[in-house]
Amino acid sequence: MVGSFGSSAGTYVYASEEGVQHDPRKIAIALERAPHNELIRAPGGRQFTLRYVDGASEGALAALLACAAPAGTPVAADPESLSVLALAERIAASDIPVLINGPTGTGKEVLSRFIHDRSRRADKPFIAINCAAMPETMLEALLFGHQKGAFTGANAASEGFFRAADGGTLLLDEIAEMPLSLQAKLLRALQEGEVLPLGATQPVKVDVRVIACANRDLPLEVEEGRFRADLYYRLNVFPLSLGALCERPEDIAPLAFAMMLRHVPRGMNTPWISDAAIALLAQHTWPGNVRELENVVRRALLLAGDAPEILPQHVVFDRPARLVTDRNGAQAAAMPGTVTPINPAVPAAPAEIVGDDMGASGAKLSNIVQISEARAILATLEACGGSRVAAARQLGISERTLRYRLASFREAGIAVAGGRR
Repeated sequence: MVGSFGSSAGTYVYASEEGVQHDPRKIAIALERAPHNELIRAPGGRQFTLRYVDGASEGALAALLACAAPAGTPVAADPESLSVLALAERIAASDIPVLINGPTGTGKEVLSRFIHDRSRRADKPFIAINCAAMPETMLEALLFGHQKGAFTGANAASEGFFRAADGGTLLLDEIAEMPLSLQAKLLRALQEGEVLPLGATQPVKVDVRVIACANRDLPLEVEEGRFRADLYYRLNVFPLSLGALCERPEDIAPLAFAMMLRHVPRGMNTPWISDAAIALLAQHTWPGNVRELENVVRRALLLAGDAPEILPQHVVFDRPARLVTDRNGAQAAAMPGTVTPINPAVPAAPAEIVGDDMGASGAKLSNIVQISEARAILATLEACGGSRVAAARQLGISERTLRYRLASFREAGIAVAGGRR
């Protein structure tokens, strides 16, 4: 929705021509000119009253977009985001695989569910799994299922995620973290429409639409031998790309209002986000993308309390861990809790990793452990010339685990290079 609704007072109903009371998908919004901005949500959460001073203001338009979007659906105003949603809606009508690429926290799973909800499979299961969050040794059994006794501890048979999603949609998040050996079996499942459970001798037919998400450059992963080219081309039938939040600034205000509506407890007044607070949000770089914005909004709601408006003083941004040096640009001194690598050939980390709120005393144990782990991993990676394989071997972990750790450091705002294989 673009432009001004300044003179368009009245009640607007979305999604169908029937009354809101009879259709749970319907949303009604009453627009009223008023001497002050106000957003009122009726019990049930599907009827809103939006009172505005200036219908052309960014806050009024953002509030309208947030109210009009059903819970759990993408909220967008930026032209690039709107074009992605338009493509996603067209893709939903078919069963072709979809590959969604974008930085961590940009809403790839929300977009995946948007596609599922608009497809012929909408009344069937939508199952989302994170390939990086599952034990590598168990991933095959979790995906394709297993027979009783197929391996130690398999006391009962399991259908696996593919069969659980039969007729519906299976989202494979962080697909780049899937081991190469399993990528071949996934390719066969996509090509043949069947899976072979562990311990079984006969494949089982499945009807599943697969959506894959990645936060890394898959063509580069293919070039460097970490991702199968045939699987990439099988998934890349219709690619979608979500940019970082800082690259789509017009989405920030509508998303902020949507997050606010999501987290304001039912029965409590919904505060308005002031123009000054919106301007402050627009200036931030958002390294954590939409996930970070949600944190900021939840924090602002707590700080605002019963205030009718969220003001700049209620906006507190995340303060991630970062690399720092002393005033002369030299390496910072090691802080208490430094982990010294077992191998004496591994040097200390090139720079100190500290949090803004971390001091020599009063630090939380979890923070010390996380910082020490980051320091040890980055030092080992540097000592191995950036080779992830060598660093993983030195640390006694798998390369997949090392890649996951490095990704979590980047998400926390720690500047790390990707290394090489």
